[in-house]
Amino acid sequence: MIDFQGYGWRLLGGAALTAELALLSLVLALAIGLIVASIKLSRSRVLHGLALLYTTIIRGVPDLVMMMLLFYGGQIGVNMVMDQINAWIGTDIFINVNAFVAGVITLGVIYGAYMSETFRGAFLAVDAGQMEAARAYGMSGWLAFRRVRFPLMMRHALPGINNNWMVLLKATALVSIIGLSDMVRIADQATKATHQPFLFMVPVGMGYLAITSVSELFVGWLRRRYDAGFNTSKKGV
Repeated sequence: MIDFQGYGWRLLGGAALTAELALLSLVLALAIGLIVASIKLSRSRVLHGLALLYTTIIRGVPDLVMMMLLFYGGQIGVNMVMDQINAWIGTDIFINVNAFVAGVITLGVIYGAYMSETFRGAFLAVDAGQMEAARAYGMSGWLAFRRVRFPLMMRHALPGINNNWMVLLKATALVSIIGLSDMVRIADQATKATHQPFLFMVPVGMGYLAITSVSELFVGWLRRRYDAGFNTSKKGV
């Protein structure tokens, strides 16, 4: 392994941290996206309004601003609540929000809004007759969702999920501003110390490219799985 002026192992550790941060954020974003999309398709006007407000705010505010607001503002908010609890039960507890946890939550909340629109469009693309047929066969609501609606929805959602994942992955570089030692932060520190930006930033770029390449292979496998039973060779007229 190339030593990279003594920063090699730190860069490798930062790359692993970046991948872990991105994957956990993706899981949270997918969960939030599914929940918000389901709420938007529900008949409750109040819940639909709250979901619409959430997606409007998140998609309208830059990721960097939202990240700083959620990280610093969230920490202040949590400790304001703790101050009230401390005064009530006579304790002196201060919560210091972990940068990694804050990064996962922030990215998950931000990209959950984008995922929700992807899922909502995919749900609407599923033919209602498919669910009617599932219910006619005696399937419960959950079984019909798991065996019919979800696989059909995923077939439409995968391109959007893949696109959001790529953007989320690159957005992990923003987490370095809240003190997380990802590979971008380590490369930045190494560049300032050695004045050799190409030595560190080019491998970082290649690291992101490697992750996206593996992701494309995985998404391609998922597409083939969810396209099973459909004739995708014919172009629509």
